[in-house]
Amino acid sequence: MPDWLTILAAVSLIGAGISCLVIIIDLWAGHRQHMWIMNLVWPITALYAGPLALWAYFRVGRSAGPKGGHDNMKMESGGPKKQKPLWQSVALGATHCGSGCTLGDIVSEWFTFFVPLTLFGKPIFGAWVIDYILAFCFGIAFQYFTIKPMRRLSSSQSLVAALKADSLSLTFWQVGMYGWMAIATFVIFGQELPKTGPVFWFMLQIAMVAGFSTSLPITWWLLRRGIKERM
Repeated sequence: MPDWLTILAAVSLIGAGISCLVIIIDLWAGHRQHMWIMNLVWPITALYAGPLALWAYFRVGRSAGPKGGHDNMKMESGGPKKQKPLWQSVALGATHCGSGCTLGDIVSEWFTFFVPLTLFGKPIFGAWVIDYILAFCFGIAFQYFTIKPMRRLSSSQSLVAALKADSLSLTFWQVGMYGWMAIATFVIFGQELPKTGPVFWFMLQIAMVAGFSTSLPITWWLLRRGIKERM
């Protein structure tokens, strides 16, 4: 492994950790999100997007605090809501879905580190199966806790709506993630990377950005059709 790549990976991971910490501190300082699940989405997004997520948080996601309210809250009591531009809603919807995927992927990668699973003779394929199952569960859970308070549906109705809203987008996210990890594993390095090294997690950061990119078109379509809620 080239030294420069190891150093670059370490810098990226440290930057992501600092960005995540800054967002958490700002949230606890009184800038809680109007939708509580977003208090998890933004720090998780920073784990792979790093300073870019930090910029997006302060640019479009930060709440003005308990006194100022949030851009998506009512401007005045009984007044009209100010919606974000569609491109922002699409990006936020993708990060929302991606946070569940990211959390599931992190948990599954460590699980398969301690409990290796092999499929078609390759541990990476076994890890991908667990990745998808956990990413799907976390992703649907994140969407459930978005839809239920917004639509005020019953638990079963909210679960069905969450499945409709997020099944496609999280699948497209995982396709992008798997695509990059396959390129990194079989083309760039020619072998599976050790999960105890920073380069593996740096590759996973890039994979999450790839997943974000592949989930954008389907998220746009779901929003346009009204299947997925605007964040």
